[in-house]
Amino acid sequence: MSRYSASEIEAKWQEAWDKAGIFTADHTADKPKYYVLEMFPYPSGRIHMGHVRNYTMGDVIARHKLATGHNVLHPMGWDAFGMPAENAAMAIGGHPKDWTYDNIADMRGQMKPLGLSIDWSREFATCDPEYYGQQQALFLDMLEAGLVYRKNAVVNWDPVDMTVLANEQVENGRGWRSGALVERRELTQWFFKISDYSEELLDALDTLENWPAKVRLMQENWIGKSRGLQFGFERTDGGEPITVYTTRPDTLLGASFVGISPDHPIAKQLEAENPEVAEFVAECRKGGTTEEAIETAEKLGYDTGIKVKHPLDPNWELPVWIANFILMDYGTGAIFACPAHDQRDLDFCRKYGLPVVDTFFALDDESPVDKLAFVPPKTEKVRWVNHFAGLTEATGEEAINATVDFAEKAGWGEGVTKFRLRDWGLSRQRYWGCPIPVVHCEKCGTVPEKKENLPIELPYDDGNGKAIDFSIPGNPLDRHPSWRDTPCPSCGAPAKRETDTMDTFVDSSWYYARFTAPRAETPTDLAEAEYWMNVDQYIGGIEHAILHLLYSRFFARAMQITGHLPKKAIEPFNALFTQGMVTHEIYQTRDANGRPVYHLPEDVTDGKLADGTEVEIIPSAKMSKSKKNVVDPVSIISAFGADTARWFVLSDSPPERDVEWTASGAEAAFKHLSRVHRIASEIAESNVPAKGEDETLLREMHKAIHDVSGGVESFGFNASIAKLYAFTNTLAKSKAGTEAKREAAKTLAQLMSPMTPHLSEELWQLLGGEGLVATAAWPVADEAMLVDDTITLPIQINGKRRAEISVPKDMPKDEVEKIALSTEAVQKALEGAAPKKVIVVPGRIVNVVV
Repeated sequence: MSRYSASEIEAKWQEAWDKAGIFTADHTADKPKYYVLEMFPYPSGRIHMGHVRNYTMGDVIARHKLATGHNVLHPMGWDAFGMPAENAAMAIGGHPKDWTYDNIADMRGQMKPLGLSIDWSREFATCDPEYYGQQQALFLDMLEAGLVYRKNAVVNWDPVDMTVLANEQVENGRGWRSGALVERRELTQWFFKISDYSEELLDALDTLENWPAKVRLMQENWIGKSRGLQFGFERTDGGEPITVYTTRPDTLLGASFVGISPDHPIAKQLEAENPEVAEFVAECRKGGTTEEAIETAEKLGYDTGIKVKHPLDPNWELPVWIANFILMDYGTGAIFACPAHDQRDLDFCRKYGLPVVDTFFALDDESPVDKLAFVPPKTEKVRWVNHFAGLTEATGEEAINATVDFAEKAGWGEGVTKFRLRDWGLSRQRYWGCPIPVVHCEKCGTVPEKKENLPIELPYDDGNGKAIDFSIPGNPLDRHPSWRDTPCPSCGAPAKRETDTMDTFVDSSWYYARFTAPRAETPTDLAEAEYWMNVDQYIGGIEHAILHLLYSRFFARAMQITGHLPKKAIEPFNALFTQGMVTHEIYQTRDANGRPVYHLPEDVTDGKLADGTEVEIIPSAKMSKSKKNVVDPVSIISAFGADTARWFVLSDSPPERDVEWTASGAEAAFKHLSRVHRIASEIAESNVPAKGEDETLLREMHKAIHDVSGGVESFGFNASIAKLYAFTNTLAKSKAGTEAKREAAKTLAQLMSPMTPHLSEELWQLLGGEGLVATAAWPVADEAMLVDDTITLPIQINGKRRAEISVPKDMPKDEVEKIALSTEAVQKALEGAAPKKVIVVPGRIVNVVV
């Protein structure tokens, strides 16, 4: 009997699949299509167990769909632009391009042994000129369609990396890569008009029934639709009124001051006139623009000396302050502060000694504001103390609507619906990104590059045959005259290229469409897009729930408007699944100063280091290189094989939850697969005639087909594997004849093939299956075999379960009673006497009282 050798089996069958070309997608086949896509990886150089889990899940779906007669598109690519490559070039020398493509080659080499059913012929990286050249063509089409524009904007500026950061790239007020304190800076930036689609993007969430509810809610909150009141505060000095927008106009009589952003036109005017204001505004701009940065930063204010009149009482004057916590790009850049009912306003007013006036209390509480502002939910009914719209008790929503109605009737304000979603700033001041295809000409202004000149490729050297020096701060494209200086596409005069490159979110916002025709000479081939779109199943981490998915949804609309996608693809992902992480214990000790020292899993045995030192164990922690709790998939595949790794990451918990990797779990998975191989080998070599047990085994086989299929189709992979464990045990214990066992074992191989494709191919061949199991039709459960003709009834004697019997499902009660009384356990308990009582509950139980 041959021994299970994963390394030999896996290499052999991967070669067979490649030779047969069974994973190459082709839409000419007369089959229904199915497009499964996992979020593509950044080429960091090493795959991790999260990759293994993510891509194995997609592979299970892809292989199952292939077996159920679908034409499957399952591609792979690389999200390859971005700061890490430039950082690596600065840290170790070399070029971001070389670093990136070397990493891609390494990771491709690490992924292929997993046996994924990927169409590698469609592979591309976003840093391929063929890809980003088409992205540039898309940009030009979107520019022509009015979906892109340029304006001055206040941005998060990283003074070390010298680039703009998205809010999500600012952590605790610092750049996510450099760690430098982020500053506000006003720059001329390119923007996508995503905010024009706020209502549409919000409403369409209701159509995404196969998306997780939590993801739809996160997007809904990010888009942030709100109805409020917009009105102007009249200035006592006769200047232009200060327009504010508020979502809580019901607190208007609690106003303490009017606040304006440091970037408000009034603040800019005062900045130009008053050095003290200029100094204050400069200090404000040292902070970032993220909500987190604003909430956690010390509240700073400057009294401008300007006064405004309260709209409800012209004799009530409010001071105007410049405040560092007000952003220019939300609302109007100006607010009225109500400290009794806004914690941020309360902190500010306490610092600067400004009044605090309550406008409502809880129904059972009339105490004044102390340390915390009273901010009831909009649905909660409160006592409206300082009311002016005819209500004394109301929910927040009722009070808001009443105030808006009051202001509109009085003629000093209007109800306005606004969205939190801002336009998408795509300009980045870095080299390793997609160049923005425009030229700046003194005569013609900003001119789109001609499409025949695309791609505008990144220069590899500094223009003088020397390597680009990435250690010099700033964007290398700014100091590259032979690349930067170019004739104007319109008039031919000397001009300069745009040296900003695109945000890497752009690269990943349309790659799903490019996969449908990755070698097309236009961004998409509409015939291919019409066939393959939409993505039927998209799989990725919850960390991409907001921006990546929101930007992809916007891009699908933009591509439909510009003629690159069919209208049906306006929502590109029919179904979304967000998988959990792979975790591992952290092993740590403490140094002399009490600081943690982390240790690799292989250095710990039974909770101790080699020198006997006991380690502190932190369970179920996210794998992290810094914590040294990372398991290398390559070493796991070398030790146990890819099928073991695949089986383990799918079997231990539901796929939406975290799974903890343990050495014992991996060993147990390997032992099980070895056992399956041994069972199949024994069946292949046996020759036992048909027996009465054959039908029982085949019934269990059809139940396994039904349950495993249902689990795969519903992402219940762990439930499917649990059923496969049970069916394996049934097969091992069965006394059926060889033919029945061979049929059951072949079916077991098919049912396991999405999870353990290499072992399944080996078993399929061993048991005489025709062709490849990867192309064999998926088994179909016989409904008649799912219905049991017999049932098993437990027998309780004096309330304790002592035996069980198998009887025909429709057997009369008196016959069931006779069989129960004849069992050895009941006979022994009766000791020749008659039972006091026998109760037969049909289909449930037999109770015997002795």
